[in-house]
Amino acid sequence: MPTASKSQTPKTQAQARRQRLLAMLAEGSFYSGEQLAKKLKISRGGIWKLMNSLKALGIDIESVPRQGYRLPRAVDLLDKEAILAALPAAARQHLERADVLLTVDSTNRFVAELSPPQPGRVQLCTAEVQNAGRGRRGRSWVAPFGSGVCMSVGWQFAEAPPTFSALSLAVGVAVVKAFQRLGIQGVGLKWPNDLQWQGRKLGGILIEMRGESAGPAQVIIGIGINMQMPAAIRMQLVEREAVMIADVHEIAREQTPTRNALIGAVVAELFEMLQTFTESGFAPFHDQWLSLDTLANAPVKVISGAQTTLGTARGVELDGTLLVDVDGELRKFVSGEVSLRAVKS
Repeated sequence: MPTASKSQTPKTQAQARRQRLLAMLAEGSFYSGEQLAKKLKISRGGIWKLMNSLKALGIDIESVPRQGYRLPRAVDLLDKEAILAALPAAARQHLERADVLLTVDSTNRFVAELSPPQPGRVQLCTAEVQNAGRGRRGRSWVAPFGSGVCMSVGWQFAEAPPTFSALSLAVGVAVVKAFQRLGIQGVGLKWPNDLQWQGRKLGGILIEMRGESAGPAQVIIGIGINMQMPAAIRMQLVEREAVMIADVHEIAREQTPTRNALIGAVVAELFEMLQTFTESGFAPFHDQWLSLDTLANAPVKVISGAQTTLGTARGVELDGTLLVDVDGELRKFVSGEVSLRAVKS
């Protein structure tokens, strides 16, 4: 990687050096402070400052006397060129911009602050560290450095398509197809926005929309996917949110794709889905979603405010509403107003 040019500001030079340092450590091997200083052409004190700046982002760096510094495990860093290479030509040609960041408060917020893309064009943002990521109903999204994918895609509909309220369900279908494209099987969908594997949470989807019902509608599609989560974080989530999680490495093992390949596959499938959804809404994806429904015909408990309803899940309507059989009567529940739990027998 080239050294910083003379035209760069001190801040830009520091960012470039931090990126180069992280790229070296990402190999998982030890580097002494002297080796790092020589390669980056800065003092040992400069290396110490860069190390602290990375640690301040929540990046765990091991320091062992007489061996040096390293990350606890090798990490495949996000790389814009690798993501672009993973995209089919059609999707790449319609990609308006792609931002691959070291750190951001929220990839959704980053995309939301951009000018809306032209209809039919895609904006992408992904980041190594997201320090204010959000899930559904205001929950935080936990994703330690190198352990997952945090990405957002921006898209603009010229006007809201049919069954617009079911967009998050169609996104789920697209993400599962991306997994299948990479040879990862067995991923299902839990209404309204969870990716699941063997009953555990693999990822989540958060849709944000801006616009008017009769005019252009900008959507930001936020997706979080667990790639290789540390055991300590798994325990933290169980204790704090009572959520059992899965990750891609657990499913695919030695066939685990790189994060760049997964992001590319997801963007490609989202692009195809959004084109179809623009014309036809959720109808072309309805049967696919039902085949992936992890709660199909299962006893469920639906919590809406202070009200709890027990019944049997019966899939979804074309507008994305959940159908629950309650004593022989089909009731509808709207995404965003309820939480859902499987009832243990």
